[in-house]
Amino acid sequence: MDIAFRAARIVDGTAAPEYRGDVGVRDGRIATIDAPGTLTARRVVDAADLVLAPGFIDMHAHSDIQLLAEPDHLAKVGQGVTTEVLGQDGLSYAPVDDGTLEALRAQLAGWNDDPPGFDWNWRSVREYLDRLDRGIAVNAAYLVPHGTVRMLAVGWANRPATESEVDTMRELVATGLADGAFGLSAGLTYTPGMYAGTDELVALCEVVGERGGYFSPHHRGYGAGALEAYAEMIEVSRRSGCPLHLAHATMNFPVNRGRAAELLDLLDGAVAAGCDISLDSYPYLAGATYLSALLPSWAADGGPEATLRRLSDVDVRERIREEMEEIGADGAHGVPVDWESIEINGVRHAGNAHLVGHRVAEAARAAGVAPAKLYFDVLVSERLGTSCLLHVGHEDNVQTIMRHGTHTGGSDGLLVGDRPHPRAWGTFARYLARYVRELGVLELAECVAHLTGQAARRLRLPDRGMVREGYAADLVLFDPDTVRDTATFEDPRRRPEGIPYVLVNGTPAIDDGTPATDGGATGATGATGVTGALAGRALRSARPAG
Repeated sequence: MDIAFRAARIVDGTAAPEYRGDVGVRDGRIATIDAPGTLTARRVVDAADLVLAPGFIDMHAHSDIQLLAEPDHLAKVGQGVTTEVLGQDGLSYAPVDDGTLEALRAQLAGWNDDPPGFDWNWRSVREYLDRLDRGIAVNAAYLVPHGTVRMLAVGWANRPATESEVDTMRELVATGLADGAFGLSAGLTYTPGMYAGTDELVALCEVVGERGGYFSPHHRGYGAGALEAYAEMIEVSRRSGCPLHLAHATMNFPVNRGRAAELLDLLDGAVAAGCDISLDSYPYLAGATYLSALLPSWAADGGPEATLRRLSDVDVRERIREEMEEIGADGAHGVPVDWESIEINGVRHAGNAHLVGHRVAEAARAAGVAPAKLYFDVLVSERLGTSCLLHVGHEDNVQTIMRHGTHTGGSDGLLVGDRPHPRAWGTFARYLARYVRELGVLELAECVAHLTGQAARRLRLPDRGMVREGYAADLVLFDPDTVRDTATFEDPRRRPEGIPYVLVNGTPAIDDGTPATDGGATGATGATGVTGALAGRALRSARPAG
């Protein structure tokens, strides 16, 4: 036995009551679960004061580039995450061609940065997964991104896809699934995904459903018309036969205060009618995205360069301002924009550093200009590479949704920028501290099941998400009395407390509270000689040919 955890409080990921036991790990697997105090191993850890659980599965992660650019990945391993689902919100970097990749690097700089000197040496989903397999801190699953696929087939045009273009997209999705992707994501408030109609989504989801995958949409709005937007996604699932997983499911903005129960009634009715539906959420009130995402869809027609040209035209600026402030742009969820609720939290150019941490309205007052002018000027000077926080959530909605029986955890964490949202570093510890220990919204075993076993079932992972003999040794050990998130909006890059051990495929990534480094961890050593932070791998979904 490589390592044994003695007398741990085992919370196994099924929502069953906890029990005491020893857990032995050998060759990256859970080799045995035995009576407390009985196992011997090369290394024995007294876990009597700790809960031993499956490693947490982040069902909505934006680590697509930072997982490679910053290999230690402490933001996630530090909070017990051992698997992430990438390719979210319909926008990621595979499959691509050279032109699409260049545009995505510009469009997504506010999410993922565009690291200087980074080697973009893939174009297909298979090649991207192979790149991940060269060494990553946690396991990674991937979703084919609908917006990226639409760029390849249609470009950035604001129009319905032709029949032949839909066929091309279906082929691209099928190839991505054959390469190992677990499903399809969509970002329907982001360009160019928002240009797709319902029929287009149904046609693509038919391919996904036939091959055993699932559809994970960021739907058309979390503000005005949110319930109608959720209903459209249910209709896509019903018509296509594809399972539906609702990304960062919530009800935001003043118009939706206290309306989470209406959403859950809608979902429960669909499930009762035969739909396969699940969801994820993060335990915070603020959202985060790139600042240009708030623009109306027509302003982004044609891609980043066309957007920048429009933003440099005084007359077009006024048209955009009117739609955003007086009507409610589709990119801003159909709600007239409240500049007091939008905080700039990441810029790429030093000349804009003074804006970080300030609301757009506040910064505009200090500059003596209108908020819309400051907003437009920042987008142009940053070439769209700016990120923001949206302070639009409601605590009662957050708590109601996390209680739902199909709920899973997703950080939606952006790892770049001057002050990224603290959810990237704190989501899973925050569930355990605030919503289990402090507020009692979820019981401990129930919460762990949401963050592990239920997520693994949605991904159809046959050997992860539970503490079972023969399962992969993705494990987290935490002190239920002291675990807590320490990341704040002012200081977001802080590791949680009370999580002394995290194992990825049997290798310690956090070892007695200390991050493992290449060659520096105690535990099993892989074929490459790498331990600790790079024990993860790309997970590939075996799908039927269809």
